Amino acid sequence: MSSAETSAPAEPQSIEETGLDEAFLKELALKLIYYSHRPTGQAIADALCLPFGPIVSSILQGLRAEQLIEVEGAASGMEHAYRYGVTNKGRERALGALEVSQYVGPAPVPLDTYRQTVKAHSIQHIQVTGAMIEKALEHLVLPRELINDLGIAVNRCRSLFIWGEPGNGKTAIAEAIADMLPGRVYVPYAIICDFHIIRVFDATVHRPIASDRASSVQRYDHRWVPCQRPFVAVGGELQLSSLDLAWDEVAKFYEAPIQMKANGGMLLIDDFGRQQISPRSLLNRWIVPLEKRVDYLNLRSGKKIDVPFDVLVVFSTNLEPRDLCDEAFLRRITNKVLVPDPTREQFAEIFRRVCRDRGVPFSVEGLKYLYLNHYWDTKRNEPRRPLRCCHPRDILDQVCSIARFRGVPPQLEPSLLDAACRSTFGESVSEETAAS
Repeated sequence: MSSAETSAPAEPQSIEETGLDEAFLKELALKLIYYSHRPTGQAIADALCLPFGPIVSSILQGLRAEQLIEVEGAASGMEHAYRYGVTNKGRERALGALEVSQYVGPAPVPLDTYRQTVKAHSIQHIQVTGAMIEKALEHLVLPRELINDLGIAVNRCRSLFIWGEPGNGKTAIAEAIADMLPGRVYVPYAIICDFHIIRVFDATVHRPIASDRASSVQRYDHRWVPCQRPFVAVGGELQLSSLDLAWDEVAKFYEAPIQMKANGGMLLIDDFGRQQISPRSLLNRWIVPLEKRVDYLNLRSGKKIDVPFDVLVVFSTNLEPRDLCDEAFLRRITNKVLVPDPTREQFAEIFRRVCRDRGVPFSVEGLKYLYLNHYWDTKRNEPRRPLRCCHPRDILDQVCSIARFRGVPPQLEPSLLDAACRSTFGESVSEETAAS
């Protein structure tokens, strides 16, 4: 792990080092006190994610000097234990501030600071070895060539097009890659640009990890959350609006788009080509970010802001690439990887593993019966249906359910396999009999 990946944003030691205006911080603290019940100075500092001594103490003293807050008690004689409440004047000021923005929480970081920190912890810094990619994919049965191609693609950390028939593990491969990305990122709770607040940290996306504050020479800035590299997955629900800032009319602040939340990690566009927006529209939206690694977002004022596009974008689809997009789009996707159907040997290995996991005794005779009666047309001497990596799981889950219903042990015997295939593939009894 490189020093760039482990270094944390340093804790600010003055209002100036926060990069924020003192009046803004006073307003944020005032709103927080207004919403809270007699919070202590330390509780206010914790909520703002700023150190009490050099910063929050000064802010509270300023609010007291303006007669916006007052001390209403103390948990002890120490200043950080004073309890605060708003005055009538402070209440009016807080209500006016809330009409502008209802954001209350950790102090945001300036947009310029965000850009610098994303660059310092960029996904471009990572290096994936053959051993790492093999370890990440060892739970899957994949051809050696495919594993090598995936390793090369991840090392480039640009964009990846994974395609192939449904049920062969494209999504599982993407998830495994996301889990293996080394290092950490620091995600801000929120950023600020021209007094516009954009919330970035999302508990449904970001996975915090234990901080190294105690062992660090520098006390890190708690406005940032140390996280594993993010993994954001979207499917058919993706809309063009999901790729821009989302303005909350009630709260009056922005929510970051999905690609911004994925900075430093992976963004999976699953079932590409089946979204509510066309592949061409998506290309037109991301043609600059994919090449320049910079994205442009729109504020309600009409101003555009540029933010990092530091993302490994993975497009996963069951459709042929040439049927989805033109050559110009495919050229901008730096790696294309086909996930093929499994061979008979690979299918057998997957079946063995699933039998082991489900507690079903594996039988070569049972697997042979399954293949000859449900995958091969003996009369025409040709395949009846293609092998898929998901079939062993689907068939064995049915075998276990049917066996439980019949009150017999699950095993690879003809009547259970026939019944499981009827349910899995929608075969009629007549089709099954004909196959036999």
